[in-house]
Amino acid sequence: MTARARLLWCLPLPLAAASLLIGPSSMAAPGDVLTWLLARLGLAPAFAPEREAIMASVLLDVRLPRVLLSMLVGASLTGSGVALQAVFRNPLVCPYVLGLASGAAFGAALALATGWLPPQVAAFAGGLAAVALAYLLARGRREVSTVSLILSGVIVGGFFTALLTIVQFLSDPFKLQTIVHWTMGNLHAASWSRVRSAALPAAVGLGALFALRFRMNVLALGDEEARAVGLSPERERLLILIPATLAASAAVAVSGVIGLVGLAVPHMARMIVGPENRRLLPAAVALGAAFLLVVDDAARSLFSFELPIGIFTTLLGAPVFVWLIWRARVGWEV
Repeated sequence: MTARARLLWCLPLPLAAASLLIGPSSMAAPGDVLTWLLARLGLAPAFAPEREAIMASVLLDVRLPRVLLSMLVGASLTGSGVALQAVFRNPLVCPYVLGLASGAAFGAALALATGWLPPQVAAFAGGLAAVALAYLLARGRREVSTVSLILSGVIVGGFFTALLTIVQFLSDPFKLQTIVHWTMGNLHAASWSRVRSAALPAAVGLGALFALRFRMNVLALGDEEARAVGLSPERERLLILIPATLAASAAVAVSGVIGLVGLAVPHMARMIVGPENRRLLPAAVALGAAFLLVVDDAARSLFSFELPIGIFTTLLGAPVFVWLIWRARVGWEV
């Protein structure tokens, strides 16, 4: 493992520790947090019981879940983006290419408008349903080509976007505001329950992608090369598509639609460690976790109000991605 890869792996840890010091609460300023931690270690006088309860609540029940959730979402979207870019052999592919974002947004909007299901569960189910529908539409003569799968994703995405518009049109103004806010992408409602609900599917999805890193390299070379080494491109593509969708759906279900993370961050990691997926995937997952953590810190601390993180990532990611495109020397094939 190169020094750059080791640095990327370690990057989220100090950033997570620093993020615990950031927040709007005047009762938990950075100096107070450090003093509280020293008091917990017996290196400083203990706080008064009331102050101790406030500090513990702010750090352990508000900031820590948000830090963990932002890292989990960033890692899931980035890992899914790396996998899909390798499978489709296209550097412009992101986790939302198969209609996942539109399906999840429709599921969450329907849940918020009707109250039938928790929004996280409905968003997760909607994202998986959209990708499954796109795959079924693209399947013909027992083969699924990359072009047909992407085109099916565009069609399915448009279909679920139309359904989302219908739900918004029929919703009352108060529920409409909640729906629109969710589709912008945000982490302000982070909690331990959201961390637990996203942790298992994200861990399963990312773990499966880690196990399939070598197959991503083979698929990135082309279908003929994959067949030459005894692999079925259609079957391997499906094996990678399922965990990638699972991880991305888990992220979207708890955070809403956060754009450009799964598109731009894999390119940043590729510039640092190269295109070989056995090194790229773990490095990109760590960089994605660190990137979204920093962006979330900025979104909740730079202004007197909190800007939805989906807007913030687009504002930051768009210029970065334009710069990456301008630097056409950056390749992505193995």
